[in-house]
Amino acid sequence: MKSDVVADDVLFTALVDSYVKSGRVNYARMVFDIMLEKNVICSTSMITGYMKQGSMEDAEDVFKKTVDKDVVVFNAMIEGYSKSIETAKKAIVVYIDMQRLDFRPTISTFASIIGVCSVLSAFEIGQQVQGQLMKTEFYTGIKMGSALIDMYSKCGRIEDARRIFDHMAERNVFSWTSMIDGYGKNGNPNEALELFSTMQREHCIQPNYVTFLGALSACGHAGLVAKGKEIFESMERDYSMKPKMEHYACMVDLLGRAGSLNQAWEFVMGMPEKPNSDVWTALLSSCRLHGDVEMANIAAKEVFKSSTDVRPGAYIALSNTLAAAGKWDSDYQSLIKHRMDLGMVKCRLKENSNKYSIELADDVIPTSGAMTCDLDGQEVYAMEDQLPEIYNDGQAAMQNFS
Repeated sequence: MKSDVVADDVLFTALVDSYVKSGRVNYARMVFDIMLEKNVICSTSMITGYMKQGSMEDAEDVFKKTVDKDVVVFNAMIEGYSKSIETAKKAIVVYIDMQRLDFRPTISTFASIIGVCSVLSAFEIGQQVQGQLMKTEFYTGIKMGSALIDMYSKCGRIEDARRIFDHMAERNVFSWTSMIDGYGKNGNPNEALELFSTMQREHCIQPNYVTFLGALSACGHAGLVAKGKEIFESMERDYSMKPKMEHYACMVDLLGRAGSLNQAWEFVMGMPEKPNSDVWTALLSSCRLHGDVEMANIAAKEVFKSSTDVRPGAYIALSNTLAAAGKWDSDYQSLIKHRMDLGMVKCRLKENSNKYSIELADDVIPTSGAMTCDLDGQEVYAMEDQLPEIYNDGQAAMQNFS
């Protein structure tokens, strides 16, 4: 009889895993519910499947019904919560709970929770997590180093990010890219470009697509048009890397920021592929910056033609450009209102002295670049207080590191 139970358990586990991997989570749940003993392998598969579908409540239900939890089950919950900004805070709560039950975080745990701290700009909690990480064998690895650099950069702590970078025993292209991108997004374009050059010249590391985006963005912020063109052209010339739409959009932004709107227009017209909405939006933003209404009209029409899923920033750039010039067009007003009614964009029209402009609705999170959501101060302190000192004092570790 016992052997039959074991056989059933193996069969059910295989079925659950197979159904989840094929996206048929409902079928997996039917098998899961008839199992007499719900093992952690099946629970983990179910949680992962539900999280991928966005069925948070179902994932939580499975988690609660799992009696003999292990670190893998906790990791599934933390990773699932970390994928959405709306549930990121819950990942921290689960992270705290697992340690209260004496489960030691794995490298997957740390990767997910550091990512959460990046999204939430939760510097204080991230620092505590680093203090714990420093007491493990994972700390010296490239993956954790790159994750910490990204986290500190997104929290605006660029010096802390650089300190992590300098202490890394080994670096790869992802580590360098994280640091370059961090410098660029924190208003240090010259440092970003110096690092980009050092990476290739002294360390012979080939940039990837994301590295080039960081370097081009840095050129744009520094107003280095010639340098930006040189980097862009080197992609295909020196590395046989065909630029993607994001790189073309960066170049349009670079030229636009420098006030070279005609060059930006010629660049778009000379693209080997049809420009997408990102490229046109970059041109539209440049037109707004320099008040070129005529070109803004053309760019806006191309944005609306090329995609129904237009970022709110495009509507804002267009409306503000036209409103500033006193040329708010009723056709555009009707178009934007229509798209808002269809739920294509969550903005609202605002009228001041008979002039219209567009602003983001209260419940909208900007989607250009990395999304961040600052934790309330009291929430930070409350979560900090709950972080157990299972690896000695994290602050002491940080002081030794500094």
